[in-house]
Amino acid sequence: MTQKADPVHTQTPHSPTIEPQAPASGAQQPFEVGPEHAGERLDRFLVARIPTLSRSRIQALIVQGEARVTDAVVGDAGYRVKPGDTITLAMPPPAAATPSPEDIALAVVYEDEAVIVINKPAGLVVHPAAGHETGTLVNALLAHCGDSLSGIGGVKRPGIVHRLDKDTTGLLVVAKSDVAHQGLCEQFAAHGRDGRLQRQYLALVWGALPAAIGTIDAPIGRSAANRTKMAVQSKDGRARIVLGGGVAFEEDEEDEQPGRTASREAITHYQVVETFHSELRGGKTGAPLASLVRVELETGRTHQIRVHMAHIGHPVLGDTTYGAHFKASERRLTEPQALALRLLARQALHAAVLGFEHPVTGQELEFESELPEDMAALVTALRRAPEKTVQRRSSRRER
Repeated sequence: MTQKADPVHTQTPHSPTIEPQAPASGAQQPFEVGPEHAGERLDRFLVARIPTLSRSRIQALIVQGEARVTDAVVGDAGYRVKPGDTITLAMPPPAAATPSPEDIALAVVYEDEAVIVINKPAGLVVHPAAGHETGTLVNALLAHCGDSLSGIGGVKRPGIVHRLDKDTTGLLVVAKSDVAHQGLCEQFAAHGRDGRLQRQYLALVWGALPAAIGTIDAPIGRSAANRTKMAVQSKDGRARIVLGGGVAFEEDEEDEQPGRTASREAITHYQVVETFHSELRGGKTGAPLASLVRVELETGRTHQIRVHMAHIGHPVLGDTTYGAHFKASERRLTEPQALALRLLARQALHAAVLGFEHPVTGQELEFESELPEDMAALVTALRRAPEKTVQRRSSRRER
């Protein structure tokens, strides 16, 4: 199932009815312990019988006194069950969410009882945090979803399984129930390596990439020089770019800079869609100015695309955090191009494709969002002539 995301108008396509999966509030049916389960931990026993709840959620309910063993409250998740025990687990109504619901317009691409897919605009923070306690996507979803949120971890809140930077636009899926949250978390934890999840971005980067197709394999960690930024750290693994099966360059551990912090594996695949050149006098084509690239993530690190592109010398246009040193390139822009970049006023990065397996029905869903108006205007300005070369969108995986 593939759907186009409308970047402006709200739309909620028809979706199949999904039977409720999470346990209802109140006491659950009793479970009898047979001889084969003698000595099993209480939490493990209940997880096997209530698959819609995570083990951590069940443990929390037990600690809260919601579990009874033969009518006696047992607050120890490690209690060893005995043959003949009758076990029940109460499900209190989900508590109200701490963030307040706010009436903020959302571009809804898809919604059913389990999940909601949003086309996020620039400037919208996903989750409340210091400096952004209100006006976030979570505040908007609390108002939009209302009572359809069945409770995640015992709280009526949307389940955020991945995020987009404040000024990155595009597709984002959110869980509305505990079971959906668990299912989506598993897919995002695998980062698409099991074939269920697909994430593709469109980015405008400075210059011409070293090859039409490449892979950036470079661990990312918190910058030691500036804790608000991320940086490539070769200390804890290789840092290289692979072009057409060959290694273009690989950093030596001997050349590492002291003081770098721990990092995590980060792999980014890219494909050049179009390259834009500067225009010389007389209408002649000059040096490469910028490129439109399609990026696919194999991992999900903070600022991954922005950090990786800057690391190989091709930062995202408009990225003042990781591309500030490319101010000289801006002087090569024509007046219309420079104006389009100023009007963009953000990094030129858009989450264009999102595919995942529905966590309840198992249906394969895929959504595609066209470039937002500000990025599309910049692409138009960068084209010096109507002729262009565009490659067909492709994926590393067959869906």
